[in-house]
Amino acid sequence: MGYAAALHEAAPGIRLVLSLDPDHMPWGPRSPQEVRERVLAGARAALELRPDAVVIACNTASVHGLDAVRDELEPDVPVVGTVPAIRPAAAAGGPVAVWATAATTASDYLQGLLEAFATGTLTHRVAALGLAEAVESGDLDRVDACIAAAAAATPGGIRALVLGCTHYGLVESRIAAAVGPGVTIFDSPHAVARQTLRRLGLDPSAAPVASGSAPDSTDSTDSTDSPVEAVLLSGRPGRLPAALAAYPAGARLLGAQASRTRRAPTLRP
Repeated sequence: MGYAAALHEAAPGIRLVLSLDPDHMPWGPRSPQEVRERVLAGARAALELRPDAVVIACNTASVHGLDAVRDELEPDVPVVGTVPAIRPAAAAGGPVAVWATAATTASDYLQGLLEAFATGTLTHRVAALGLAEAVESGDLDRVDACIAAAAAATPGGIRALVLGCTHYGLVESRIAAAVGPGVTIFDSPHAVARQTLRRLGLDPSAAPVASGSAPDSTDSTDSTDSPVEAVLLSGRPGRLPAALAAYPAGARLLGAQASRTRRAPTLRP
């Protein structure tokens, strides 16, 4: 939801089609082929609503499904993937820790990113076990327990922390409190938002440049200006899970679904 909120912040007139897959979550334990099939199924379901671009706002999905979705949809529909913000974190100076799911932490994909963008920088991969599932459930006590465990598993002295799962940005302030004030947190929703605008031929210069997730300090739940055009749950029309109200970014996106004619590009994060 943080990536959807960042897109809305970057271009408030954009309408969003949010495609979730609750029937098959979590994806982390699934095989690459299974993840690829689920990503393709979600993209195909969203195509019924004629999106102008598809954003794969999940690191696991981008690792295993980005190429397949691009092969099927492009060049007619631009497809934007998600990459952990390792390059800017390493450029800011190490040591750097990367929190991710167990599957991503052990992946050749993450190792390749570290070799490409963090050569010469001391890096630590930390599996934040259960954190993505806890965030999805909206159970903040469980979220805090998972964050505390990941923080305890993180070596001391790090200067930067990369959030390697798109769920983690929803609780960035809790993570920041756990790792302490001397650690800069890097996430990629605003970079993804700017890249999406570029792929749509729009000007990304007004988009926020912060490395963190979409702001999580507001408690606004006003649904009168909801950016959400439609919600798909494993391909079925539905509503956003009520558990998202636990997070300001989710609360901003909750509300009545709009059934209006598209007046601006429609995206599928």
